[in-house]
Amino acid sequence: MKKIAIFGGSFNPPGVHHREIARHLGREFDEVRVVPCGPRPDKDGVEDVEPVDRATLVDLAFRGLPNVRVEHFDLEKSTFTTTHELAKVLGSEGEIWFVIGTDLLGTEEQGSSPIRTQWYRGEELWKSCRFAIVTRAGGNGVAELPPRHAIYDLQLEGSSSEIRERLFKGHCVDELLVPEVRSYIRRHGLYQGRLPRTMTRVSLGKPSVFLEIDEKNDAASALGKRFQGVEDPDAANLIVAIGGDGTMLHAIRKHWRRRLPFFGLNAGHRGFLLNDVEEVLDAEFSYENLILRQLPLLYVQTEKPDGSTESLLAFNDAWVERRTGQSAWVEVRINGAVQLPKVIGDGVLLATAAGSTAYARALGATPLLVDSQALLMVGSNVMEPSSWKSAHLSLDSSVQFRTLDHDKRPIVAYADGIPLGDVLSLEARVSRTAAVELAFTANHDMGKKLAEIQFPR
Repeated sequence: MKKIAIFGGSFNPPGVHHREIARHLGREFDEVRVVPCGPRPDKDGVEDVEPVDRATLVDLAFRGLPNVRVEHFDLEKSTFTTTHELAKVLGSEGEIWFVIGTDLLGTEEQGSSPIRTQWYRGEELWKSCRFAIVTRAGGNGVAELPPRHAIYDLQLEGSSSEIRERLFKGHCVDELLVPEVRSYIRRHGLYQGRLPRTMTRVSLGKPSVFLEIDEKNDAASALGKRFQGVEDPDAANLIVAIGGDGTMLHAIRKHWRRRLPFFGLNAGHRGFLLNDVEEVLDAEFSYENLILRQLPLLYVQTEKPDGSTESLLAFNDAWVERRTGQSAWVEVRINGAVQLPKVIGDGVLLATAAGSTAYARALGATPLLVDSQALLMVGSNVMEPSSWKSAHLSLDSSVQFRTLDHDKRPIVAYADGIPLGDVLSLEARVSRTAAVELAFTANHDMGKKLAEIQFPR
């Protein structure tokens, strides 16, 4: 059977010591799954940092390690999956081992282990589960060991609480964090006693570029030849997308989990998400002073007629529309409450601010500024309610579109233009784990193209 190590924790933030544990276990096990926990009242500071930032930090900390993968299900669903539940769900996948530190074994007397005394169904877990025990430098002795265990004497130093304290006090943490984690924390102002930033400036010097080019666009192909790109995206610190907005969407879908900034060059038409080529090719241009804007993705979940569900991410929008010649009848719920009992029309769409310049605009809605803290909902050829066309929603809204008559008036769903087939419902909200950083030149005017739409000449 495949040996799987489950490495759970708050990773708030993940340090070099966490990465070294995963690196070592990756050589001992067939697979190591890193599982950052969701909200936990017994863990100090877990909810002081946004889930999307915690997810990004964990991805950056463990990136590139053989046999190691990060699971975001707890962060995305804002839940805490107990060890007992994990054992039950993952037991069929292989031989499961839970990674723990010696601090969970108790130091005073038999039966004092927090696993046995504090965990849900702890006594049962103590007797039945396998534990991979990792020692820390300066750790105390233990009172007892679980029946099924293996000890990995790594003697690593460092803790998340120490890192948080040093960051808050402005002390050096260079030896405690991998460079990518350290850079992200600094540019977003995390763990420093102030509100995190969604827009910041960054200097990349001479970046290591990975190119995503629209090969069907001759102008994009010609432009791409002027850049020296690396062949391995793991060796890059910037993804350059050359083409139109569709090229950027493709690059985001393909590479967002790498947590690298995306820098777009417009070789297409509107290029709302892209930079002007002339400015970038100017002899005085450099990557020393770029503006990074952190933009969210939508977490989209559909319910199919057979009762199955499917989830995926979208950067621009998600929508439902009629599949036949008859109008769709769609109920719209926001945060669980019915806001539109019956929308009769061709369909209904939910867009992010960045995506509001795309299909939402084509449906007649006024786009939002790209970094607006809002979502845009718009109907397509709405007959009833006759007075309703579109609505602005808060960024924390959860929106559900559900058909009222699947048999006679079936609907199909799409996310960023990708067909999802027949559905009974589509639910979308801002993802708690997925976001992208788009890079723009210092002189880039985000409002200029939006003004051209609103005030056509």
